[in-house]
Amino acid sequence: MSAPTQTRAYRNGELIAEGFTLDELSEQLEDDSTVVWVDLCRPSTGQLQLLATELGLHELAVEDALGNRQRPKLDQYESHVFLACHAVELGDCPGRMTEHEVDTFIGKRWIVTVHKNDAAIINEVVARWDRSPTLAVHGVSFLLWGLLDVVVDGYFEAVDRLDAFYDEMSEGIFEDRPLDRSRQREWFEARQALVHFHRMVVPMREAVSSVMRRERELVPEAIYPYYQDVYDHVLRVTESTDALRDLVATIVETNLSLRDYRQNQVMKKVTSWAAIVAVPTLITGFYGMNVPYPGYALTWGVWASLVLMVVVSAGLFVTFRRRDWL
Repeated sequence: MSAPTQTRAYRNGELIAEGFTLDELSEQLEDDSTVVWVDLCRPSTGQLQLLATELGLHELAVEDALGNRQRPKLDQYESHVFLACHAVELGDCPGRMTEHEVDTFIGKRWIVTVHKNDAAIINEVVARWDRSPTLAVHGVSFLLWGLLDVVVDGYFEAVDRLDAFYDEMSEGIFEDRPLDRSRQREWFEARQALVHFHRMVVPMREAVSSVMRRERELVPEAIYPYYQDVYDHVLRVTESTDALRDLVATIVETNLSLRDYRQNQVMKKVTSWAAIVAVPTLITGFYGMNVPYPGYALTWGVWASLVLMVVVSAGLFVTFRRRDWL
């Protein structure tokens, strides 16, 4: 079921209308100085087909918008450009990452955003537009910049959360007590989220770079620095995710090494105590044989065996203690 549609119309940088229906779209576009934004949440096939007829959307782009899980990309068509990007949101646990796909049709005087859930990102984009009214004169490029800026800012928040989580985990692996099962699962889920996040950010860098290409004429010179700022942010996020992946690999290797070290420590202690316990077992077993031997059935033989057990056991204990095996 489709959700309510959001619409806006700008003329010469001024917001002149909002909340109009799709049937009124043609009326809004009659003036060549008007730029229109349409947002569709969980659109029906009929809604997109109506827009496709009205705006000349390519059938492949419409098919991508109706499909699921498009990778971040920018496709060029004859009359418009299709951009697929993904906003992210981390829950209480960094491993629980929610992804919001936003598909965008970009024309010369209109922009259409399509998403499949009630993502709060659209409200954030609208708020970003309202905070920069002086840039609205740039029309579609201004609207697209607001969307990209909000998406990339969300990447920064995700990177900061993941970085703080792995800092905590890296300190925890050096504790005497190993990680419990729930923390290990949380660690694994966060690692999965990081891998998925990296796969999403890297193509986003290429998509933003494609938007900024001069030959596409999507970005005027006056607003180009704002796009350059977004691109720099994407590069920083990409570098941060690469660094986090290296950190995670180091943490995993360190954790395995520490686990082997702890096992070796336990084995050394167990082996040392087993050697000490084996001394009285050996001596009592020897003297317990049912054959005559020096001190057999005599009091001094008992004391000799006791002294021998104490001296040898104590010698082994001191030796192992000096080697830090006990």
